[in-house]
Amino acid sequence: MPSHFKVKEYCPVVFRTLRERFGIDDLDYMYSLSKSQPLSTDSPGRSGARFFISFDGMFFIKTLTSDEVERMHHLLKQYHPYVVERHGKSLLPQYLGMYRLTVEGAETYLVVMRNVFGSHFAVHRKYDLKGSTVDREASDKEREKELPTLKDNDFVKEGVRIFIGGEAKDRLIETLTADVEFLSKLNLMDYSLLLGVHDCEKAEAEEREAREKEKETEADEENGIEDNDDDSVVIDPIGRRRSADRSAR
Repeated sequence: MPSHFKVKEYCPVVFRTLRERFGIDDLDYMYSLSKSQPLSTDSPGRSGARFFISFDGMFFIKTLTSDEVERMHHLLKQYHPYVVERHGKSLLPQYLGMYRLTVEGAETYLVVMRNVFGSHFAVHRKYDLKGSTVDREASDKEREKELPTLKDNDFVKEGVRIFIGGEAKDRLIETLTADVEFLSKLNLMDYSLLLGVHDCEKAEAEEREAREKEKETEADEENGIEDNDDDSVVIDPIGRRRSADRSAR
């Protein structure tokens, strides 16, 4: 750990209120961020920002420039009352904390956001949807990733249909409409809907495969001794070296 470091929390009361509206307990929040070092992701932002994810996959951490910190302060003046009024019912990014980390005189600005996918269900397909078809296809480089972010034209070409039921649909449309109206008032246009698909059949197959591997591992550990030639050396379950012919006694 560096000998000289400082952490400054911006707008602590505002962000505490936001976490409450989003149903995030402060102790759980601190545990996720401090239990183990966040992991760096391989997806730098267009602005050159770096992204990290908490060890439990619950939160993203993004680096900011000093100009972006100023813009965040300006955004909070409208964002905070909107989230409070909506009781956290929004599909906008969930901003949970903003900090300045100073290490040996070097300053780094950070904002913490909730991972919209969380870690409860694996995401097998991912789309970034803008409602436009202009240059809205995933690149070949993007498709090489284990979980590529597909776009509008990919969504249409694959004939994807999302069925969530009438009641859930009404709630989704109401939330999207309110969020879009809010962004329009701020004269913001560059936004999209991030959609993740959990494939139940694939998840069940992955779970079965994991269970089978676990059983094989347990069986290997329980057996401890395998068939060997008379003059070979084996390791018994408690780790003692002995010849195979003596171990059979």
